[in-house]
Amino acid sequence: MQNKNVDEMSDFIIDEMCDFFKDRMKDFVVKDLLDDVNHKSFSIEFSAYDYFPTVFNYEMGRMGYSICFGNRTVALDNSQKWWDEANFDVFFEELKEELELRIPDKYLKAHGWM
Repeated sequence: MQNKNVDEMSDFIIDEMCDFFKDRMKDFVVKDLLDDVNHKSFSIEFSAYDYFPTVFNYEMGRMGYSICFGNRTVALDNSQKWWDEANFDVFFEELKEELELRIPDKYLKAHGWM
């Protein structure tokens, strides 16, 4: 997959997130696309659970998520750090767990996500 261009890679992430998370993720914006022979990178900003502004970052094979707080970000733990080695089901499940740990149960229940 890493041999694909960054447009195809970002489309893959968005499509897979929509399939996995359904209505929990929305407002996707792809930014900072760089598709050079020696350097590929991009970011996808989105709203997670109508609660957190979140960003997926990809750079030269490495990937991860962060929650955005203005000019600051908080990286979220994940075991799937490298695109070519990643199990995306595990990657999205870990994202789900990390986000839901930070959202009040009452909010998740009210939206039918718990």
